[in-house]
Amino acid sequence: MTSGSGKYWPKGLPETLDVPKTSLYYNLEVAAKRYPSKPAIVFYGFTLTYGEFLEQVESMAGYLQQACGVKPGDRVALYSQNCPQFMIGYYAILRAQAVVVPVNPMNLEDELRYCVADSGARTLLAAQELNEYACPLLNAGDIDHLILHAYSDYLPTRLDMQVPAAVSAPRLALGDTKLTLWQDALARELAPAAFDGKCDDLSVIAYTSGTTGQPKGCVHSHVTVMASVAASTVWRGGSPAFSCLAIAPLFHFLGMQGGMNVPIYNGSTVIVMQRWDREAALLLVERYRVNMWSAPPSMIVDFFSNPALGDHDISSLFRLMGGGAAMPEAISRKLKEEFGISYNEAYGLTETAAFILGNPVERGKRQCLGIASFGVDARIVDPAILEEMPEGETGEIILHGPQVMLEYWGNPEANAKTFLERDGKRFLRTGDLGYMDVEGYIFMVDRLKRMINASGFKVWPAEVESIMYGHPDIQEACVIGVPDEKRGETANALVVLKADASSAVSGEDILAWCKQKMAAYKVPTAVELVDQLPKSASGKIMWLELQQQARKRFRE
Repeated sequence: MTSGSGKYWPKGLPETLDVPKTSLYYNLEVAAKRYPSKPAIVFYGFTLTYGEFLEQVESMAGYLQQACGVKPGDRVALYSQNCPQFMIGYYAILRAQAVVVPVNPMNLEDELRYCVADSGARTLLAAQELNEYACPLLNAGDIDHLILHAYSDYLPTRLDMQVPAAVSAPRLALGDTKLTLWQDALARELAPAAFDGKCDDLSVIAYTSGTTGQPKGCVHSHVTVMASVAASTVWRGGSPAFSCLAIAPLFHFLGMQGGMNVPIYNGSTVIVMQRWDREAALLLVERYRVNMWSAPPSMIVDFFSNPALGDHDISSLFRLMGGGAAMPEAISRKLKEEFGISYNEAYGLTETAAFILGNPVERGKRQCLGIASFGVDARIVDPAILEEMPEGETGEIILHGPQVMLEYWGNPEANAKTFLERDGKRFLRTGDLGYMDVEGYIFMVDRLKRMINASGFKVWPAEVESIMYGHPDIQEACVIGVPDEKRGETANALVVLKADASSAVSGEDILAWCKQKMAAYKVPTAVELVDQLPKSASGKIMWLELQQQARKRFRE
């Protein structure tokens, strides 16, 4: 049985979709020509029109080409929290016919260095508060060019709301001739070469943490990203009359698509927040009459738990959507009964440029991944023998569709494990376990892959363990996922110290070390020192047994 078209297909929608055979950059060019004076980006009250947006994209693209030597197909890294510069930089890289490498701004120096080195990026666009991690790469020759931006350059002269300290911080006078400040690059007003990019050109290499220790680069073309953009727009409804809230991180495909690429495709206005703050979000939704918001459930839950909600008019908000984790049943019910909003749950991966399965807007099921969207073939197979499973039985979700990535960057071994051929189609093995009901809706059950979902952020234990093994006193480490009331799930670590380790080394010491070596969301909540870890006959640490024991203690 396959999910998708049939009796429960959304009324009025085609079963397949003609995906535009153009570049993502063309979407901005069209919107700017149609609506040159319309607000494209609003950042805590600062407004950038579509005409100004395109003009700055052109200038930055010219700088990348003429000053940084960026050529078609080159990779350029983008390392920043949400801000206008992220959006301008993203489209400038595409305008230069290069490939965007979005790097998680929570990553520290070594994690950044890995993504830059693996992708081959030689130019980096970064926010100034991340300079302590970015500048060492420039000094060491890992990159040739570093362009720093200050969020405050895109703030109104008079602020009437609280903003994060990093946002209001003034532009630094760095005085390092190796660095280029964002405003200085724009001031050059260099014109880019004529654009002759094709839809099949590479557009984005986004890194997803790996099951075997190192992140993998998911390679997308303009058309694979566009397939997800176009599908999400038609499925959920999009309009230039709408305004959208962009809080989910833009480096991640959930925010990149829902908070940037989809609104630009539609010519909508994007209300951008640098990071999550429910008080600021409430003010912005009311002030700018926000209609659509794509976010992980944790943000939605926090927003609608705000006791000040009743004092504000949020009646413009009619479409909430997202994925990454199941929306709690109680919150779904509250949204529907108190606000008349149906949270549209969907499913996607970095490997699918986000949206690939979705609940029909008018007939969604709660805590459900949805059905296969336009032109998508979704099946449930036995993960061991890869034979299709009967209706209602649990197996691995495999996906074929126009938004599926081309490959993992420079990783033939991972490609061989991830893709399979079936009925003349190339399917992606998701590593997620689920079942399909009689109506073709797919429900998530568990993960085949060893992964921890902490507030929507994917934490791969093998990657965290790999970093922890760099600690001079650690002999063995095992990272497990345990329930957490706020994050849903969090990582804990069990550690065996080396025989010659000082007796003064504590779990707190190791935690402090971890905070200096990895992104905050990867850092274990707790480190427990143990004498030994259980192993199988082949010598592998029995992580599943340890995880089950920990979860049993939590339930008790």
